Amino acid sequence: MREGITLLDGGMGRELQRSGAPFRQPEWSALALIEAPEFVGKAHSAFAEAGADVITTNSYAVVPFHIGEERFASDGARLVRTAGEQARASADAKGVKVAGSLPPVLGSYRPDLFNVQDATPILNVLIENLSPFVDQWLAETLSSTAEALLVRDLLGKDERPLWLSFTLDDSDVASIIEGRAVPVLRSGESIEAAAKTAVECGAQALLFNCSQPEIMEAAVKAARAALPDAIRIGIYANAFATEADDTDANADLHDIRADLTPENYRRFADKWTAAGATIIGGCCGIGPEHIRALSQSVRS
Repeated sequence: MREGITLLDGGMGRELQRSGAPFRQPEWSALALIEAPEFVGKAHSAFAEAGADVITTNSYAVVPFHIGEERFASDGARLVRTAGEQARASADAKGVKVAGSLPPVLGSYRPDLFNVQDATPILNVLIENLSPFVDQWLAETLSSTAEALLVRDLLGKDERPLWLSFTLDDSDVASIIEGRAVPVLRSGESIEAAAKTAVECGAQALLFNCSQPEIMEAAVKAARAALPDAIRIGIYANAFATEADDTDANADLHDIRADLTPENYRRFADKWTAAGATIIGGCCGIGPEHIRALSQSVRS
């Protein structure tokens, strides 16, 4: 890896599960906010101690399809504030920055479920209650450019940095590796369309996350060719064994790949930075030990 790299944290949900925090579907990582928020702060601190420069609020699952419509209506704002408070406290103690997570509020990997009317009030709760605690915004695991455009619209005149991160269709990894196909968003839109949206939104970075690491190098190359130099590129892959047979990422706890050791993940990251990525982290199943391996490589 090389100098000038910004390190993100890893997957909050699996780190909470591993640490013994309350954790199950459908609440996912939001259950710790509900029952034992101190575990969230400990997870943030673990990633910061491992070398992350930016930690992301644990607000991804504070949405109705995870915690239920009734609980979101009654407790959503409070839980989002708790997520912000936990991240801010850990960040201040460790000297790192906080990114406010704005997830796909109507369903992960489900661009077909997205609509502006239903998504807007949920995103407004997230933005309003995270705002006092964050240094920048991270709209993440987006499956379509429409989701990104809505985030930009709802942020209004907020001048803090906006990073847009899209999840990629990884149902045919072999074809992408062999050059017979190119990576696309889960909506089927192209990397070039994502790049155009990043420019239109005034984003400071275009990232790709929550997809298998084998397809990320091709995504970086396509993004670099389509973007102005001023917009950074980032990657934080997941460690799911496969998502090829799933229609969404919300229903089950997926198996984690045994081969993605910290050293093997670092080898993937070397390829991403060589291709032009300057923001590196991890998504589901990537823990502090992986971030430590990246940090040691960067800081060495």
